This record gives sequence, C-alpha cells and structure tokens, in this order.
Amino acid sequence: MEPACYLQPHPFHGSLRDSDPYKPFPAAGAAPPKPSRAAAEPTRIIADPVTGRFYCKGRLLGKGGFARCYEMTDVASNKMYAVKVIPHSRVAKPHQREKVMNEIKLHRDLHHKHIVKFSHYFEDSENIYIFLEHCSRKSLAHIWKARHTLLEPEVRYYLKQIMSALKYLHLKGILHRDLKLGNFFVNDNMELKVGDFGLAAQQEPADQKKKTICGTPNYLAPEVLYRQGHGPESDVWSLGCVLYTLLCGNPPFETSDLKETYRCIKQVEYTLPAFLSAPAKQLITSILKRNPRDRLTLEEILDHEFFTKGYTPVKLPPSSCVMVPELNPPNPAKSLLAKVTKTLFGKKKPQVKKGPSEEKDDLSKLVAGLMKTSICRQMSYKTVEGNEVSPLASPSANGSPVETLAEETSRKSVSRSIRGTAASSCEALDECLMASVVTDSAIGLLKDCLASMPPAERNPASLACHEHFAWVSKWVDYSNKYGFVYQLSNHRLGVLFNDGTHMALSADHKMVHYNPTNSKHFTFSTSAVPEQLQGRTSILRYFASYMEQHLMKGGDLPSMEETEQLMVLLLQWVKTDQALLMLFSNGTLQVNFYNDHTKVILSRPDSSCLLTYVNKARNSYTYKLSTLRELGCSPELHSCLKYILKLLQERTGA
Repeated sequence: MEPACYLQPHPFHGSLRDSDPYKPFPAAGAAPPKPSRAAAEPTRIIADPVTGRFYCKGRLLGKGGFARCYEMTDVASNKMYAVKVIPHSRVAKPHQREKVMNEIKLHRDLHHKHIVKFSHYFEDSENIYIFLEHCSRKSLAHIWKARHTLLEPEVRYYLKQIMSALKYLHLKGILHRDLKLGNFFVNDNMELKVGDFGLAAQQEPADQKKKTICGTPNYLAPEVLYRQGHGPESDVWSLGCVLYTLLCGNPPFETSDLKETYRCIKQVEYTLPAFLSAPAKQLITSILKRNPRDRLTLEEILDHEFFTKGYTPVKLPPSSCVMVPELNPPNPAKSLLAKVTKTLFGKKKPQVKKGPSEEKDDLSKLVAGLMKTSICRQMSYKTVEGNEVSPLASPSANGSPVETLAEETSRKSVSRSIRGTAASSCEALDECLMASVVTDSAIGLLKDCLASMPPAERNPASLACHEHFAWVSKWVDYSNKYGFVYQLSNHRLGVLFNDGTHMALSADHKMVHYNPTNSKHFTFSTSAVPEQLQGRTSILRYFASYMEQHLMKGGDLPSMEETEQLMVLLLQWVKTDQALLMLFSNGTLQVNFYNDHTKVILSRPDSSCLLTYVNKARNSYTYKLSTLRELGCSPELHSCLKYILKLLQERTGA
C-alpha cells in the first residue's frame, strides 16, 4: 500500500518511510501524542550518564519524522556538534529501537572526507543522543532556497564531492536511499558532507531486496515505485534529480499532486529547460533512464563531458550560499597561451626593427604552431581560405611603442584605454579627446543631478518603455596577459588589447571587426582574416565560447539586435577596489560594483540621458536623469552616483 496520509503534500521534500516504524504523523483517526514535559521545557544542559560529560543544548537545526537535531557544545572542550535527539517514546517497540541501533552501527564505521563524521552516542532516561560533525553552513537545501539555481561550475563542485562519498558507500555495499538536497551538508570550509543515514541499508542480492518504498517522493526511482527494491542505480537516479534541481530550480518530476508525481516518475516524463547547456542536457537524460541498467554509472558520470570539459572550482566562496559567485576559471591552456600572448602582446624589448614581411612571417609561424595544438580546437579555430587581403599597416619606426602599465597596487586603480599604437599622434589625440568628452559629459550631468536632487527614501517609478541600448552583460579582465574582454547585450564580443587596439566578433560569429585606432576600422569575414590577425582572432573566438559556457548575464535588461550602424567601441576601462568603470564611443558609461553586483548605466539613446540601475537581485530599472534630479532616489542609488562622480573627477583631475 502506498502511503499518503502522513506525507507532506507539496513540494515533496520530506522523506518517505513506507513500512518504516518512524512515521512523521500518526495514522488517520489516531489520537495526537501528548507533549512530554521535555518537549515543552527543553533541558539546556545534557549529561552523559556514563562519562559524566556535560553538553549545552543550543538552537534547533532541523526536525524529521521521529527525531530533532540540535547544536550542542561540549562544556569542557567547547567543541560543537550536531546532535540527533530521538525520544525513547518514539522507539518504544523492539524493532523501532533496532532501526536506530542499525543506523548507529552503520554510520560509525564510515570514515570519508565527504561523509558527515559520526562521533559518539549515549542515552539518558528520556532520549538517545547521536553526536555528529557540525556543518555550520547548513545544507544544499538552504543554499537552493536562497539561490534557486546554481551555476554549472558550482554544480560540478558539489556533485563531485557527493559522488566521491557515494562511490565509497557503494564499495562498502551500502545504499543511502535518501539522497536529496537536505541531506547534503556544508561545513565552514564549503566542503560538502553526505549525511542522514536513517534510511541507509546494506545492499542485498536481487532476490532478497526489500520492496519497501522509502525515500523522498521527488527523488524516488521508477523501480522503487514499482516495488522492485533499491540498488546502487536508485541512488544514481536520485543524483540525477539533484543535478536537475540545482541547475533548473525545481525537481524534474515535481507536481502539486503526489499521484501525478509518481506517474511522471514511472513514465520518466519531464522537460529540459532551453537555457541548459548541451552537456548538461545529455548528462541528465543519460542518468534519468527508466531501466536501471541503462543509467550511467558513477564512473561514467565523472567521465562525461559535463565534467571533463567544464570548469570546476577548487573552492567556492562562502558568499555563494546566498548570492551568485564571480568565478575566475584558469585558462585551460595556460602555459601555451602565456607563450602566445607574450609573443603577441607582451612587453617589447629593444631590438632591431623588422620589416613588414618578416613580422608577417613570425605571426604566421605562431598561427601555424597554434593549429598544431589542442588550443586551436578549444578556440574553435578556422583556417584561412586563401582570400587576398591587403595587409594592415604595421607600426612604423616612427610609431609609438606599446605602452605598458604597472600592475594594480593597494591604493591605485588600474585602467586601460585605446591608445592607437599604430596611429599617428593626431589620431591618438583624437581618441583621448573622445574619451575626455564622454567623461566630461558624464561629470556635468551627474554634478547637475546631485546638486539639485531632493532627499528621498526610494526610487521613482521606472520607465515602462524606452529605447533599448547596448550594455556590458559579461566581462573578463585578462589584462595581466593581453587585454580586457567584454560581451555586449547584443552578443557582440570585444577585446581592448593591452597595446590599445580593439577587436570585436559579431553576434553571429561571422564577422571580425578590427580597430587599430578608434578612427580606423577594418571588417573581415571569419574565413578571410589576415594572417597577422589570426592569433588574436583565435583568442577572441575562444573567449566567446568561454563566456557563453561559464558566465551568466549580469542583469535582466533586454537584449537588442546587432546592426552595422551600432558599432559600440570600448574606449577606456578603469578598475578600483570597489568598482569597474567602462566608457564607450557612443557616450555610454557603465559602472559595475563588486560587493553587491549592482550596476549603473548612463546612456543617451533619445538625446535625453537615461540612467539604468541594476539592483542586487539583477532586476533593472530605467529612469530619465531629469526625473531623478526632480524627485530624488534611494540612498543606495544616491551613494552609487556620488562614488561614480568622485571616480570620474579623480580620473580627470577635475
């Protein structure tokens, strides 16, 4: 008989214990249990009657069907534990007590980095106390509740640890049988620990398998519902449900009705969101197979391209428990790229000037070297199809050398701008003047706005409709090697190289735009890029792929279609210890604040300045700057505007 009367109806995250003596709720019609004195007045100091050690009971961490978990501190050593407290009244029958003793016996023999450590247990006249490793950052369920979805690198980070523990359990012949977010605990060092072995059991031969339905409804495997018993494949199924939940925001088979959820599981009926990457979709479908024998094994999951070709952080920041982390994956071909970029963009040493043909030969050798290595494939490199293209002008003997900037210090900001190493001094001056015009215009607008703005508690109503504009949705600072990479909301990708030149890849990846200076613009199809630009184009295409796979959009502002008329060029970027500032050739100014991921964008699509504010939740609001000047804005936005004005004034010496 399938249990229904004592299940939480929605969202089915509680464990299900069919034919299990520890039922969360009494059977229908039964009298509710009388609250004990201990439940009404919880004792603060607990004593071990055998050792005489005292423990101070702290806050409630969680509660299940027959036990509660508390923080407890050893009074003598000040060591903190997570303690499972089971009242004797809930395990009064012999077979109930045997269940608890079996859990203790099984758990205390487990010793693995990613399994909650069992410490000891004892009993007093009222309860059984099981002392476990304390995990200060609670569980993946708490992180999921705060975040709803995680990034693929985060999911890989957590799943690798879960699978490490699961392989250990299966090698010992143990099935967990209740893998879910609430049973994955996270300690102070952001290490995951698999816990709660209340439903765990030794694996048995197929003909002796227990046919009970136990676990958590959303994560149950089809064979369990068909009463064919649990096997290692059932744990793998639950792992697939965990993978789906973390990436998509909800369990794959979740419905508002238990019977419908069971039907969907039995029919393996679920949908894959369009935003999932192809490897993630392939992995999920390879795990959630109706027949247990068709599912990937743990080893095969780890060998899947979702893990082998995707970046996995060594460690996650604690802030990722409540907000999206900014991850900085290492370059997958670090040593080769270092060599390549040093040749292309590194500091130039005094040497005899080479002629254009010699320089072209050197770059051709470099590209040829790239094509013989795996970095070509990782960069989605395309060979030149032999189109005749006039070579671009190389820096002449009279051209200015590549300017190199000092690395960031504790009190100084880092900035780069388009300087035009291949340009004449007049062209370089024009570029500086353009950046100066954008800066001076922004300073004037902000000074006027802040000087007239009345105090206010909140922002005015956002514009319901306005012309879309291009803004930076993703960026990577690799200026320590070769430049600043950014992606616009129209999906055009650009790089402002350290030598002051600029290159962009169109949204459809069919055209390459090259600006040796702001006033000189060359366009090539990706199949006809000149030899001397092929190395840079490869890096450009690599980052286009990297950003698509690893970085999320920085806000909910709508994307806009790319047009040839919309050639937005990054003129200058500045990094301080608090924010990143970017100036563009169309007059747009964008500032991203690191601490809370808020953003401020000044744009002029209608000749009347618009200010867009992207808040901590990545929700965007657009106002006319004149409206803010008249009505005021929230203290948070006001503080941002003051900081931006101060930063711009410091940059110009105003």
